[in-house]
Amino acid sequence: MFLNTYEDTTRAAAYDELGLGGTYHLIFRDLPAILKHHVRGTRAVDFGCGTGRTARFLSGLNFRTVGLDISPQMIAVARDRDPGGDFRVIEDGDFSSLLQFGNDLVLSAFTFDNIPGHERKVRLFSGLRRLLHSGGRLVNIVSTPEIYTHEWTSFSTLAYPENTKAGSGDVVRIITTDYSDSRPVDDILWPDEAYRAVYREAGLEVEHVDRPLARGDEGIRWISETEVAPWAIYVLKPVNLARG
Repeated sequence: MFLNTYEDTTRAAAYDELGLGGTYHLIFRDLPAILKHHVRGTRAVDFGCGTGRTARFLSGLNFRTVGLDISPQMIAVARDRDPGGDFRVIEDGDFSSLLQFGNDLVLSAFTFDNIPGHERKVRLFSGLRRLLHSGGRLVNIVSTPEIYTHEWTSFSTLAYPENTKAGSGDVVRIITTDYSDSRPVDDILWPDEAYRAVYREAGLEVEHVDRPLARGDEGIRWISETEVAPWAIYVLKPVNLARG
C-alpha cells in the first residue's frame, strides 16, 4: 500500500485552502473546453479527490461525480464542505464499489504525482480504465518535470536544487506557497515517455495532450507560467477492454 503525502489532518486542512487560482488557474481555465470536446455524458469519478476541490468543479459542470481517496482525513474535509456530495474512502486500488464499464469520465488531478512505481501505476490505470465504458475518457492531470526546476506563482523549488539531477522515478520536492503548510511535498518525477509506457500497458491510448501556458492577461503575477508549462493534461481512451 502506497503512502499518501497528504494523509494527515494538518495537510488536509491546508490543502482545503487551495482555490482555482494561481498556477492552478491554467488547469481550471482549460479543463471545461477539454471535457466538452472529449467527453460525452455526465457520469464521472474523481480519483484522488482530496478535499473535493475537483469533484466540486466537475459538479459545477453538471457531472454526477463520485470522489475517491485513500485518505480518511481528506474525505472527512470533503464531506464537511459538501454534505450532499458522494465521497468515498477506498483501499489502494480497490474500485469494487464503483460501476464497472459504466462511467463517462474518470478524472485524476495531480494524484499520480505522488504514486511511485511503474507496476503500481499500471495496476491503478488498469483499474480506472475498467470504470469506463468503451466511449468514456480518462483525463489524467500531472505535473511536468519542469515544475520541479522553476519558480511559480503557487510553488517554489529553490530549496531543492537536487531536483535538477532527478531522473524518472526519483523523488523530487516542491513547496506549495498558496497554503499555510510550509512542509515540502515529496513527488515522483515521471516524464512524458514514462507515462506513455504506463498508458500502453494499462490499455489506454493517448487521444490528446494539453500543456497550458499563461497568456499574460489573466491579472495574475506570473513567474514562469507564460513560458514553461507546469502541467500536462492527458486525455486517454480505453482499448482492449474485453481483455480486462
